[in-house]
Amino acid sequence: MKVQLLNLAAQYNKIKSEVLREIKAVCDSQHYVLGKNVAGLEAEIAAYCGARHAIGVASGTDAILLALMAVGVKQGDKVATTPFTFFATAGSIARLGAIPVFVDIDPRTYNIDPDALASVIKKTKGIKAVIPVHLYGQCAEMVPINAVCKKNRIAVIEDAAQSIGAEYRGKKAGAIGDIGCFSFYPTKNLGCFGDGGMVTTDNDRFADRLRMLRVHGSRVRYYHDEIGANSRLDEVQAAVLRVKLKYLDKWTEARVKNAERYTKLFKKAGLEGAITLPHVEEWNYSVYNQYVIRVKKRDEMRGWLSGEGVGSEVYYPLCLHMQKCFKYLGYRKGAFPASETAAKEVLALPIYSELKPVEQEYVVAKIAEFHNR
Repeated sequence: MKVQLLNLAAQYNKIKSEVLREIKAVCDSQHYVLGKNVAGLEAEIAAYCGARHAIGVASGTDAILLALMAVGVKQGDKVATTPFTFFATAGSIARLGAIPVFVDIDPRTYNIDPDALASVIKKTKGIKAVIPVHLYGQCAEMVPINAVCKKNRIAVIEDAAQSIGAEYRGKKAGAIGDIGCFSFYPTKNLGCFGDGGMVTTDNDRFADRLRMLRVHGSRVRYYHDEIGANSRLDEVQAAVLRVKLKYLDKWTEARVKNAERYTKLFKKAGLEGAITLPHVEEWNYSVYNQYVIRVKKRDEMRGWLSGEGVGSEVYYPLCLHMQKCFKYLGYRKGAFPASETAAKEVLALPIYSELKPVEQEYVVAKIAEFHNR
């Protein structure tokens, strides 16, 4: 048996006729930029997340970049975030000439440690914004993060690229901080047919700036208030996403059921001592963009699984403070032990909504075989 890490074709085949119909309608209209589908999707995402505004942009990376610009981050400013995340989070900070200030993670949730963040804010001058990342589909601990940031007049930008639909104490990701950033990369729970992103906010001023910044800093055509970016979600991608959004909650529920099944299977196989299962706080609703286990012999086990036909991935094998391009920041190995240990041990297993119970049983059986050799 072969079990793919992700099977996008299984999802596409179920909605193919709807998607192709909407793509054809866009092609027939010959209106490809900032049209009715983008406006419609923006309204639908805003309602879905419980935010006043949603602004479509070209990618999840641009969502973070423009959010930073919207809150006024400039060269020399400092922005605190986690070193255990996708590169775009810190890369967007650096692109503006700002300085990433890394904060270690909670080893159970993989999200930024709010106590460590408070300590860093207390001893570091010039922090303009904080980017908590809702990693793997679970929201960061936002109450203390918002509290310390409000006290110090620091903007909170949620990196919710992996967490559309996730909830924290009854509020959805993207509507908890000052601004929320989403990615519609194809592997996300709500993915388009290329790159796409969305920024959400309740702040009218931020929303106005975001709409201006995504079109070269222009509010009136050919008149430019600031140097912005060319970052617009196109009509084709918006049309695809509007079809998919209708199914998102159903797909998410299937992911949650798959996660619950994995946990039961691992416990039944007696593997709790050999691997660490995902931890979700009781006040969180995780959408399981990834189902991530921890194992000491991670790379060896991953090689074994590959040989047995099981797909897996490591998110992420090298922390950002250890990346060559961030050497200039001066961090050394050992600076963030929880993040560095996670990078050596985490392994993502197949979790997509169309995954079959028999496939999950096979995955768990092969992991048991590895540990019982």
